Amino acid sequence: MDVIIVNLVGVALIALIVWYFWLSSNEGTAATVTAGGVQETRVVVHGGYSPDTIRVRAGQKVRLLFTRQDADPCSEKVVFDDFGVSADLPTGVEVPVEFVPDRPGEYEFACQMGMLRGKVIVE
Repeated sequence: MDVIIVNLVGVALIALIVWYFWLSSNEGTAATVTAGGVQETRVVVHGGYSPDTIRVRAGQKVRLLFTRQDADPCSEKVVFDDFGVSADLPTGVEVPVEFVPDRPGEYEFACQMGMLRGKVIVE
């Protein structure tokens, strides 16, 4: 009986892992539009980006406010290759990163080593 219970728990954990990493949907966080018409979202950097998926509209200025909360050297910089934008992220300082996405699509951003990743979904 113990073997059956252990096997059932193991199968349940495997199913949970498969669902979480491959089957769950991350719709992302919609950027808030400021009074000046800028799409803005705050992003915390602490072992990753939170939120790591951000939804914006094409043709409007985007301002992402990054605040780095860890001392990991990998998180010292954020790079948006598709928009030709990057920024140094000193610990504890809010750093704005601005760009204007001109066409719909999914665009990745990452640390300079490519280990921390996020994406901007442009609608």
